[in-house]
Amino acid sequence: MLRDEYADVNGIRLHYVTAGNGKLMLFVHGFPEFWYEWKNQLAEFGRDHQAVAPDMRGYNLSSKPADVDQYRVGYLIEDLRALAEHLGHKKFVLVGHDWGGAVAWAFAIFHPDYLEKLIIINAPHPGVFERELRENPAQQQASQYMLMFRSARAEQILLANDCAALVDAVLAEGLKQGYFTEEDRKAYVEAWSQPGAITGGLNYYRAAGIGPPPREGADWRATGNRASELSSLTVRVPTLVIWGDRDEALLTGNLEGLDGFVPNLTVKRIPDGSHWVIHEKPGLVNSYIRDFIASKR
Repeated sequence: MLRDEYADVNGIRLHYVTAGNGKLMLFVHGFPEFWYEWKNQLAEFGRDHQAVAPDMRGYNLSSKPADVDQYRVGYLIEDLRALAEHLGHKKFVLVGHDWGGAVAWAFAIFHPDYLEKLIIINAPHPGVFERELRENPAQQQASQYMLMFRSARAEQILLANDCAALVDAVLAEGLKQGYFTEEDRKAYVEAWSQPGAITGGLNYYRAAGIGPPPREGADWRATGNRASELSSLTVRVPTLVIWGDRDEALLTGNLEGLDGFVPNLTVKRIPDGSHWVIHEKPGLVNSYIRDFIASKR
């Protein structure tokens, strides 16, 4: 059974949904999702864990600080650490997708002692992503949307016509194929329509300055998903990376050289999975997670 709860942590209020009891598994969503992204995982892993999916700061029913600086990765890491401690856990399994995965990478680098295992789904390691944005023209092209997301017109574009651009990007294919329902669409539009929620999500991009070079020949600056507080980018936690190869925003070049940063690495590629592979193939994703958390590595 899913339960809605709130936690006052790190100077904000986080809404989260929890299922089950036992060791903690924390599921962290990306843009433009919310806790609901993980409903299939909460049902599965709530059978033998305390499975928890928060709305990250800025999203849905959680606090939405006005200052863009409050969305820097350092704050997002501490939100998760404080939530885990609020829940009574000093050791847990962390699962992240998209921006949630970016925060999960940084958490594992910054707070390895808190993690039993790290599971990343279609989210690039900060060192690899920085390289890809700097050197790979295909990734630079695929990341052009990030420049729009950082712009002042982003909210107007994404909220127009009852969030039509977001529905098209996230839900349209699933509605056509049947892995999203009309009930799902309503839940997403309601979350996107919470006052300030789209701005909160976009502020992750703005605070990080994330994206490709803004124009041909421009001075390139380090604009990957790196927390400036991190001196080393080595992940000293057993890590599973699940990657939908048909991701049009985050290309498979983000897997090249990853083992240089992550000594204890398992990669599961899903050739016909997209960025939204969690929704497309929940059974397969869950089986990969199950096998990994049961393994001794």
